[in-house]
Amino acid sequence: MFLEVRDAKKAYGQGDIKVQVLNGVNFNLEEKKICTILGPSGSGKSTILNVIGGLESIDSGDVTVDGITTSSLNSKDLAFYRRDKLGFIFQFYNLVPNLTVKENIEVCEYLTKTPLDIEELLKTLGLCEHQDKFPRQLSGGQQQRTAIARALIKNPKLLLCDEPTGALDYKTSKEILELLESVNRKYGTTMIIVTHNDAIKYMSHKVVKVRDGIIEDEYENEAIMEAKDITW
Repeated sequence: MFLEVRDAKKAYGQGDIKVQVLNGVNFNLEEKKICTILGPSGSGKSTILNVIGGLESIDSGDVTVDGITTSSLNSKDLAFYRRDKLGFIFQFYNLVPNLTVKENIEVCEYLTKTPLDIEELLKTLGLCEHQDKFPRQLSGGQQQRTAIARALIKNPKLLLCDEPTGALDYKTSKEILELLESVNRKYGTTMIIVTHNDAIKYMSHKVVKVRDGIIEDEYENEAIMEAKDITW
């Protein structure tokens, strides 16, 4: 199995203000699949993404990605893990404002020995005509496309997406979902999408529902829809 989360527990604070965020989370995901994690605010879904991504540690349990168990890594090895295995996409694009589209992507290209071809990536993501623009000159959708390209240039095994359409209008959200779908098909990139948008589950191979820090439900999607056909 490509990804395994086993009895992951995580709390914030201490004593009377201690809050248990993950209460023994278990799930797995096969390589090259798309998984959607759904749940209300405060359910723990973003924390699950962060512990898989090595951005936060768990108090107990294990997270294993492509044979690497993150709980056994020191801070230096965690940095290598994030660099070598992962790409991150966030709701807010976090682009460097004084770098062009292409330069924003190149920042991450230099982090890997096996980058994707940047010209092909610009073409795939519809950014060729925007590559010399600065973030302030782009629409929200174009900025998110740039953020996706920056994450993908490293050729990551796992792409972690935290509310990737949360700041976008309906039309642009659909375009981004279609783009993620095409990336999964073209590059075989395994994806986890954390979202409030229930409709995204229809384009996913696996659906995980989280509530109060536990997996309330999970299932394989037997009738996957194309992103262009889902509505909300």
